Amino acid sequence: MSPSNVRSTSPDIGFAESSLGQSLLRMLAEGSASNRSIADYLLRNQVRTTALGIEELAEACEVSTATISRFARDLGFKNYAAMRGAVAETLQSMLQPVEKLRSSIARRPASPALESLGYAEAALTATSRALAGAQLERISAGLTKARTVYVMGFGLSTFLAGTLAMHLQPFCRHVVEVAAAGGTEVAASQLATITDKDVLVVISLPRYTLAAVSLTRFARDSGATVVSITDSPASPLAELGHHVLYAHSAHPVLPSSASAALAVIEALAVSLMTSNKANVAKAARHTEAIAAYLYGEHQIRTGSTQKKEGAAKRRIVKKS
Repeated sequence: MSPSNVRSTSPDIGFAESSLGQSLLRMLAEGSASNRSIADYLLRNQVRTTALGIEELAEACEVSTATISRFARDLGFKNYAAMRGAVAETLQSMLQPVEKLRSSIARRPASPALESLGYAEAALTATSRALAGAQLERISAGLTKARTVYVMGFGLSTFLAGTLAMHLQPFCRHVVEVAAAGGTEVAASQLATITDKDVLVVISLPRYTLAAVSLTRFARDSGATVVSITDSPASPLAELGHHVLYAHSAHPVLPSSASAALAVIEALAVSLMTSNKANVAKAARHTEAIAAYLYGEHQIRTGSTQKKEGAAKRRIVKKS
C-alpha cells in the first residue's frame, strides 16, 4: 500500500488524505471497538508509531498483540512491521517542513512561555497550508443563505464560538450562539427547531465534549448543514461536518491550542465580509454605526463637531 499524492499540509491532515489514512478512517467509522481504538491512535500518533514495537502499541491502545496483528492484516498488510513501515513511508513526504519548524523552536533559548508562542507559529503555518479559499467561499455562501446560523462551542471552545457569532451577526439573517446562556440543556433547547434551512457551525478541539458530538449529530439528522471547525480528521466532529475546517491544535503543555482555530474563524469572517457587494456595504454601515462608541473615533468626531460649531458661530458674529 503506497502513499497517494499528498498536498503540502499539516501532518495529521496529509496523513489522513493518504491511501493508508483513508483506510484508517474507514476503520475508525466502521470497525469494532478495538479496531477503532487502534485506528484512532495511529491517526493521532503517526510519528510515535514508527518507533513502537507491537507490544508497546498494544499497551497504548489497551488491546492484545494478536488484535494488532489482525488489524494490520485487515488493512492488507502481511504483519505489524509492514504496516509500521507504511506509516513511516507515508509520513516521509510530509514531515520535512513541519520538522524544520519544530527544530527551529527547539534551538531557541526560550522560556516555556516563549516556546509556546513558537508552537502557535507552527500551528498557524500548518493550518494555513490546509485551508482552501474555495472552501471558505462555499461556506460563506451557505451562511448568507441560511435562515438561522447556529454557533456552538463548549468548554475552551466557548469563547471561540462567541467570537465567531459576533463576526457573523452583521452579515447573516439570524445568528444564535446556542450555549451562550447556559450549558448543554440550553444548547439542546436552542437547537430543538433546527431544520434544513439552517446551518450549524460547531467548534471543538481536544478535549472533545460529548455534548458537542451528540448535538451536532442531532442537527445533521434534522437536515441542517454542519460546518465543523476542529483539529484533525480523527476528530468525531470531522465525520459529522458537511464542511470541515481544520485548525492545528497540538501543544506540548496545554490539552490543545486555540491559536489556529481563532485564525480560521477570522479567515471565515473575512471571506463572508468580502463575499459580495451587499456584505461589503453592510461592513461599512456597521463600522459607521459603532464609530460613536469607540474612544478614538469619538474624540475625532467630537473635535470635528466642535470645530464646525465654532466656525458657524464665527460666521454668525461676522454677519451681525
